[in-house]
Amino acid sequence: MTDPDEMLISEPIQPVAGTFDAAAMARGEAGCPGRFTWRGGEYETVAVLEQWITTSPEGGSGEVYLRRHWFKLRTTDGRVMTLYCLRQRSSGRRGGKADKARWFLYAVQGDPA
Repeated sequence: MTDPDEMLISEPIQPVAGTFDAAAMARGEAGCPGRFTWRGGEYETVAVLEQWITTSPEGGSGEVYLRRHWFKLRTTDGRVMTLYCLRQRSSGRRGGKADKARWFLYAVQGDPA
């Protein structure tokens, strides 16, 4: 994080069904949710400002695997939020809610609610 106004959150979010970017999904990419809930509030995406992926090597095979799809977006309330989608969900061994989540709010610029 380079912006001093950005607050690290790192909490699961719940995308609203039917609001994903269908064109991105048709290309085999993660589709940014058009709306999602977090901490009891619903947020709507008005613009995707940036998007990128992160990868990492797998075992000793030398193959590189896609791990996360990242989206920096602006919401209707003016906040800039950074979300990420896990390409593969956690195995859930710990049993917590975050173990089942695929979408997370990484950081927020503006009032974090």
